[in-house]
Amino acid sequence: MHDETNKPGAGGSLSVFVVEDEFLIAMDVEMMLEQNGHAVIATAPSVENALRLLEEARPDVALLDMNLRGELVFPVAERLRSLNIPFVLASAYGTVDFEGGEAVADAENIGKPINERRLLDALRRAVGQG
Repeated sequence: MHDETNKPGAGGSLSVFVVEDEFLIAMDVEMMLEQNGHAVIATAPSVENALRLLEEARPDVALLDMNLRGELVFPVAERLRSLNIPFVLASAYGTVDFEGGEAVADAENIGKPINERRLLDALRRAVGQG
């Protein structure tokens, strides 16, 4: 969340919103982030859950899985854009060839399996820290 000691772009820790439907992947990402001084403020396994959580939470950045048990993450990406919250994709999909894909067209995709260094670097770039 944004405050004077934790500003995106200031080199500090980040508050991260993780949208991932696979429990073990979400836990692994949370561990990677926390071990590197960042905080996961919420984890959502579905589009509906993510949109509800965004009514309460304002993270610095989000990490989005493209496919949440057959439901594409585009509504979440659109909501994040409307709130000016940057996001990164973590998806096995190499390209976005889906109707509505323009919501994520310019987002960096770090792919899966998630590599810790790639994840951290992409989140920093998303908020302008790298």
